[in-house]
Parts: sequence; structure tokens; C-alpha cells
Amino acid sequence: MTSADLELPLGIAVEAPTSELARIEVHVPLSIIVPTYRECENIPFVIERVARLRAREKIDVELIFMDDQSRDGSIEAVEACGYSWVRLVERSGKRGLSPAVIEGFAQARNPVLICMDCDLSHPPEVIPQMILALSSGQQFVLGSRYVPGGSTDDDWGFFRWLNSRVATLLARPLTKVADPMSGFFCMRRADFDKAENLNAIGYKIALELIVKCGFENVGEVPIQFKDRVYGESKLTLKEQLRYIKHLRRLYLHKFANAMYLMQFLTVGASGVLINLSVLTLLLASGFNEQVAIAGGIAVSVVTNFLLNRRFTFSYARHGNAFKQFIGYLTASAIGVTVNYTVSLAMLHAPLPETAQSIYVASLSGVAAGMVFNYLGNRYLVFRRRFIEQ
Repeated sequence: MTSADLELPLGIAVEAPTSELARIEVHVPLSIIVPTYRECENIPFVIERVARLRAREKIDVELIFMDDQSRDGSIEAVEACGYSWVRLVERSGKRGLSPAVIEGFAQARNPVLICMDCDLSHPPEVIPQMILALSSGQQFVLGSRYVPGGSTDDDWGFFRWLNSRVATLLARPLTKVADPMSGFFCMRRADFDKAENLNAIGYKIALELIVKCGFENVGEVPIQFKDRVYGESKLTLKEQLRYIKHLRRLYLHKFANAMYLMQFLTVGASGVLINLSVLTLLLASGFNEQVAIAGGIAVSVVTNFLLNRRFTFSYARHGNAFKQFIGYLTASAIGVTVNYTVSLAMLHAPLPETAQSIYVASLSGVAAGMVFNYLGNRYLVFRRRFIEQ
């Protein structure tokens, strides 16, 4: 291999000396954002490793710790380092890793943004390879545990490994990258500035950015993921449940119509059970078939409204419930009419004379009315120009 310098779009040069290991020189200014909460023991070590990287690669780096009011000596730890390129921002808004990263990116001064954890699990020495991948045409680059050359700490137990793999599998429809759970990544400031509706919850901000920014070309650089040495892990059961909620938001963002329809049908399925239960109860109470069918429909309409307002179109749950219910009834009127008409038509059709005939008729009406109910509610009652994530 001969010595040469390859100039790349972001101002990165790759030196190819005669040795097998080529040294990557990074000349583009970088902003490294590190979200923290009670990480005072780790902060000096992060600063030391970034300082070594900065000196070796001769790069312009600013290191920003976004602290959620730890009150544990984190401020003093940053002040003690004596570097002008290191600062700590004590946040006063909504706590959480993802909001901290978003706010930090917004405050960053340089054209390339990097996020890494403060627990020493992410090796800053890999940053030059990540920037090289970004300059080579990737829109977003992850430090990945699950690509060839990547690994996790030997202390990882089976259940931690399983948790990570299940979380990755749940995110598979959103992105095909091997490690979307990684918290170590880089991107261009210009791409971040174009992102809209960023509202991540929990700790998977990389997944939020990949989906909300519409990144298709996502690179992954192998890293050796190390367990934290100091402090306590922030990965609690509560955070894992928030991840499920976060996934639902991202699915709604990327597959809005399909997700709304699926949730509407799920609520509709519960309405079927309620419909048939009320119908059975009314029949057992001596009411005739027409009244029993009407009663089942009426009760299921009310329960479907409440469930759709709370879950399917949850952004509307803070609106005026009475006005929404009136609109719901109006929009669903065609569906209810179709439901009742089809049910009665099927009831008087030449069906086998069995005790189940009325249930077949009722189910037929429900299926016919479902289409009209969904369209009316999706595009009239709960219509909105922008989906709230």
C-alpha cells in the first residue's frame, strides 16, 4: 500500500502508510453530545479519552455534557478539567436522555454531530471511522455491536442479550440496521436541522432520528461495547415500557394509515364481543330479535367511541368529549345504518334455521358497517393535518 491522502467530502483525509493499519485523520469540526444524569465519576474519564483523540487527530472538537440537574458534582467535574472546548449545560426542561440529546444537538456549533453515552461503554477512539463512513455517502452512522467485528462485554448475561435482541426485532419494520438500539452515532448538522416533529421518549434517540429524518443509507461501524464501571444503569423496566410507547409513535409516523386502521379494527373487534354479549343478554331477558340487535349496536357504538378516542386517535382525547361524540354519531350514522340493514337482511335470508343464525346475521352487519365507520372517523371526526407523535 503506498502513501497517499484521499480528500473526502467532509474534509476527512485517509492516510495510507506502508503499515497495514491506515490512520484516519479527521479535519471536520465535531460536536460530541453526552447526556448525563449522576455520572460525575465517569465524566473525567470521558474528557480524558476525548482529549487524547483530539490531540492525536488534531481535530476541532467541542464536548457538551447535557445534564439533567444531577447535583452530584458533575458541574464541578467539568469545571475542573480546564478545557475551554468542554462545557456542561444544566437542563431545566423535561428530563430524559432523548430530550437531552435533541437539545444538545440544537445547541451544538459544528457541522457534524455525535452522540455517545457517559458510562464509558462507547469508545470515542472509533469516531474517526464513523466520520469516514459518513463522508463516504452514509446519511447516518451507528457504532454497532452486531456487525462483524462488533461485540458486547463478556459480563452480558443471557437476559440482557435477549432484551436487546427482542427490542431490535420489534424495530425491524422501521429500519433494517443491525443495531438500531445503539446510543453511539453521528450525523450531519444540516440533516438534523431539517428534522421535524422530533419528540422521542425513553432512550432510543437514534431510532427516532433514523425514522423521522427518513434516512435510507445508514452505516454501521463495529465497536466493542463495554459495561459501565461507575454509576448505575438507567435501563429500568419503566424505560423499557416507554420504549414500547416510543415504538408505537414511530409506527404511527411511518405507517400512519395502516396503524390507525389496525388499531381501529382492534377496537372494532372488542366492539363485536360487546355487541354479541349485549345481544345475548337482551335475548335472554325476553326482548325480540330486532330490539336485541339494536341494543347490541347501541352499546358497542358507545364503547367503540370511548376506546377510539383514548387509543386509536389518542391525540383527540383532550378535546370536548360531548362534541366529539356528536360528531362520532354523525359520521358513524351511515355505518350504523348499513350494519342494521345488512343484519336484518341476513336474518331474513334463507339461512339454516339454527340458534346461531342471528349471530351470523349480526356479524355480517358489523363487517359491512366497519368500513363506513373507519372512513368517517379517520377523515371527519378525528381528522388532523399533522399526526401528533
